[in-house]
Amino acid sequence: MIAATDFIPKPYTNSLNQGSFTWSAPSNIALVKYWGKKNNQIPANPSVSFTLNNCKTITTLAFAKKQKDGNFSFDLLFEGKPKEDFKPKIQKFLERIEVYLPFLKEYHFTIDTQNTFPHSSGIASSASGMAALAMNFMSLEKALHPEMTEEYFFKKASFLARLGSGSACRSVKGQVVVWGNQANIKGSTDLYGVEYPYAIHDTFRNFQDTILLVDKGEKQVSSTVGHDLMHDHPFAERRFAQAHENLDKLIPVFENGNLDEFITIVESEALTLHAMMMTSLPYFILMKPNTLQIINAILKFRNETKIPVCFTLDAGANVHVLYPNAVKEKVLQFIKAELVGYCQNGQYLCDEIGNGALLN
Repeated sequence: MIAATDFIPKPYTNSLNQGSFTWSAPSNIALVKYWGKKNNQIPANPSVSFTLNNCKTITTLAFAKKQKDGNFSFDLLFEGKPKEDFKPKIQKFLERIEVYLPFLKEYHFTIDTQNTFPHSSGIASSASGMAALAMNFMSLEKALHPEMTEEYFFKKASFLARLGSGSACRSVKGQVVVWGNQANIKGSTDLYGVEYPYAIHDTFRNFQDTILLVDKGEKQVSSTVGHDLMHDHPFAERRFAQAHENLDKLIPVFENGNLDEFITIVESEALTLHAMMMTSLPYFILMKPNTLQIINAILKFRNETKIPVCFTLDAGANVHVLYPNAVKEKVLQFIKAELVGYCQNGQYLCDEIGNGALLN
């Protein structure tokens, strides 16, 4: 099993004065939720997610060798304009990963980043953003150490992304990604995300995710604060056990394509995440009235039509509507007719399963 120390590199065999790379990395949506973490971004329970395709961050990393080492040196541009309020998060990320990328203080970096989804759309961009940045740093390290294997490249990229944002490690490679130690999933680890290693039924291959933007405002509670609330939570231990159980239940479901069972697990996970927030101290109610209206409408529609459509939620008010490609037309008709009215300014995003980060 790989340890964190295995990602500390030996002396590099190459040198590079300047250059640039551009990577895109997608967001992802967890089916079994990660909520609660230990030191160094280690998850309190394992999770599994679908990688998205269209909602992504595109980041260009330009680098130039400095005259002398000193502090971290970088400029940050968001959609071409300086973005000072993102800088502390990047600074913290660089501090966390310096031991694994010892070249970081040797260069001045210009990080130019943009999202394919609307800014403040309520879609978490930390996963896609940190994954894209990690991919760029790994491209630079590979240029400094050309012998690096592809397997090591992607493992370390996911490992680094995790140190920026936990769920970012699930945005690097693969359609279905597991993060966290799970006895029945070969190769799973707390250190990085791994491609789900077992059979996946064709039903899940081009699964759709329509994201209903109920509330595009700032997050009511940051993920870091939310995770910390699990430390003294009265139901935490049972929740962590439940996540392991649900991940085990998904193994046969992924293989046999049993959508009824898939829906039960995924919706229960979404509601449990919100239940944990509602029963923490301080407590947070992250759903909005329209979130509940959408959930009830989906349950009613599924009950009446037997069309296998379900919802999941992140730690916010927006609703991800998940369904197989085979019923896409009917579900989109339903969304346009009955759900769009509950979205802020009628906004929603159509996405589907993707494969992870891409070098542009």
